[in-house]
Amino acid sequence: MIATSDLLEVIENSNMLATYISQSEIANKYRQAKESLAHNLEAQQLIARFSKMKEEYDEVQRFGKYHPNFTEISTKMRHLKRELDLNEAVAAFKQSEADLESLLNEVSAIIAGAVSPFIKVPTGNPFFDNRSCEGGCGSGGACNCG
Repeated sequence: MIATSDLLEVIENSNMLATYISQSEIANKYRQAKESLAHNLEAQQLIARFSKMKEEYDEVQRFGKYHPNFTEISTKMRHLKRELDLNEAVAAFKQSEADLESLLNEVSAIIAGAVSPFIKVPTGNPFFDNRSCEGGCGSGGACNCG
């Protein structure tokens, strides 16, 4: 591929955009929440317990309701998942992760839309997936784009 001035300008602008996103308040909150989670002993213990329980749960799921400990392990897994989700450090990390993902999805949709309204951006978020829908959004018709 031959590097043209247009290509070099696009690369330079994309690097600037990446720097702006990386230095944004949302990205900083994400890094702080990740660091806080890594240093939170209670959260790390919960994560370790959850990982161990997940292995047991996966084993039980192989056999489904026919496994002798299906109900017991499934119930323990749900309780542990709830406990993990209610932990402040875990919740803060998940929220900051969702905020950063939302920003990246929005930027992706804006870039794709600037090129063509027919470009599909797989964001996993119906708010962004049905932004124009003139050519079909891939949501199975949920947005009535036809």
